[in-house]
Amino acid sequence: MIAWLGNNIGTILISLALAALVALVIVKMVKDKKKGKASCCGGCAHCAMCGTCHKRRA
Repeated sequence: MIAWLGNNIGTILISLALAALVALVIVKMVKDKKKGKASCCGGCAHCAMCGTCHKRRA
């Protein structure tokens, strides 16, 4: 088991770093969604999904 860890330490460390990065991105997206920020970079004027990602104000 220790020999396997020693042989694959680089792969393990890179995988952990990538998993942490993905987790941070997901947390950021959830926080932005709760604040009402759009996840896209453009305006909603021509977006077909505008009604699903933004609540309409009455």
